Amino acid sequence: MPGFGYNVLGFGSGSADSYDLEYLISAGGGGGGGPYGAGGGGAGGYRIGTYAAITATQAFTVTVGAGGASAPTTPATGGNGSQGSSSALANSPLGTITSAGGGPGRSYRSPLQGGPNAQDGGTGGSGGGGASRGGEGGASSPVVSPSQGNAGGDGSATAGGGGGGGGAAAVGQAGVASPATGGNGGAGAANAITGSTVYYSGGGGGGVESSGTGGSGGQGGGGAGASGGPSYPAAGDGTANTGGGGGASGYDINPSQNSGAGGSGVVILKVKTKFYPGTTTGSPTVTTSGAFTIIKFTGSGSYTA
Repeated sequence: MPGFGYNVLGFGSGSADSYDLEYLISAGGGGGGGPYGAGGGGAGGYRIGTYAAITATQAFTVTVGAGGASAPTTPATGGNGSQGSSSALANSPLGTITSAGGGPGRSYRSPLQGGPNAQDGGTGGSGGGGASRGGEGGASSPVVSPSQGNAGGDGSATAGGGGGGGGAAAVGQAGVASPATGGNGGAGAANAITGSTVYYSGGGGGGVESSGTGGSGGQGGGGAGASGGPSYPAAGDGTANTGGGGGASGYDINPSQNSGAGGSGVVILKVKTKFYPGTTTGSPTVTTSGAFTIIKFTGSGSYTA
């Protein structure tokens, strides 16, 4: 069916009265957890497809989701990142295609000032990484076809590293107890809708409980997880307009070692230039590549055929 992630060719496609509209929809990535062996944020859901044979005057409403917030930074406590916000492309009567926000990464000391607990990563377009000491990676949810993402990685079974957040093309890697290592974020998906290949929706890297090495962010905007020492750096944010998940922070010696926020999402549309009517709202970036016009929304707006 048109509008639900499939590439569909309809009767009359490409005629003077109708044309095909290709789309890419990435949601906001989840915030990384932190500190204390936290999981990385899951990538925003990633969906692609083609509306076949749309006709003049059909209006499409675009929503671009924000990235999830990083975890609280109070010293000597643990906290969870926030889930990213959904992105969507809506048309009546064709319906709405929604990419779900990335799942948050979680710390084993959450809720704040709680004792060690196994904290599973949050669910989302891609799931957040699980905390060390037995936390499981969050699942990609809701389930759609084709899939919009992958699960986060599990945290180490004992003290050590949190799991990496899931990405559009791969699951997050598991954290390791010894040597303490955060799981790498899952890789994002490559797409050339803009005319050149770009990766979208990579997962955030997992953090560690004390001294150790944080996981790398997944290709596609995922933020790196923080190492536990000796300099106690902050984790990396997800890259804006990619849907990348935020990296998890490491061992919290001071309030400056933040986890990473998720990267905001993006919605990209592509049509043959000879059919492009030039009717948009919301100030998208409009470019051309060969015979096609590309409309890139980094904020909400609309497109009318």
